[in-house]
Amino acid sequence: MSRFNRTLQTQRFDDYRYYHQSRINQTLHLISALIFLVCYVLLFKDPAVAGLVGWLAMLTRQTGHIFFEPNGYDKVNGVSNEYKEAIKVGYNQTRKIVLLLVWGLVPVMLFLFPTVFGLFAAPAGRLDFVRHVGLLWLAVGIGGGLFRVIQLALTQDVATGLIWGFKVLTDPFHNIALYWTSPLALLRGEWIDPTIAGANWAADDADTEEATHLS
Repeated sequence: MSRFNRTLQTQRFDDYRYYHQSRINQTLHLISALIFLVCYVLLFKDPAVAGLVGWLAMLTRQTGHIFFEPNGYDKVNGVSNEYKEAIKVGYNQTRKIVLLLVWGLVPVMLFLFPTVFGLFAAPAGRLDFVRHVGLLWLAVGIGGGLFRVIQLALTQDVATGLIWGFKVLTDPFHNIALYWTSPLALLRGEWIDPTIAGANWAADDADTEEATHLS
């Protein structure tokens, strides 16, 4: 297996087993993935609306993590929450808080500085204000992704950063394929995914160990 595929699979495997044990969280990720696909289409038609839709998808995902995902010691994987946060390739809880703070400050900044120092024309009404929010939210989302890719390239290596960027862009398609049965499992009263303990996407344990340490 090439390093690209091995690292991509391991990043996805770790994300799945460490952060997507709750069936509610998985279902919210399925909904979020479908919304993200709409966002992808809107990027080519109306970037401002794409920014608004994209962050609706993002908030749906984070609601699952914050309110429904088990926290503390991970009995399924036998690791502490601190360990999971330390090896997280993408945005761990601390990084997410910073990103969400930036996201939340965008409307406040636009209220105080409606033209953002000449970046926009003065809004003629509420619709213009909302569209400006959408454009800046889109910039925050893209900028946050690029920032983490560069950060990974500098702190680890370029390949790890690029692979993570590819993973994020393709996560909606992967989430749909992975979690499309989660709502059905919820209807059966299954709150925690029982297949995670036996899941194994990596080529072998050595590959998993190598790629995990790369993160």
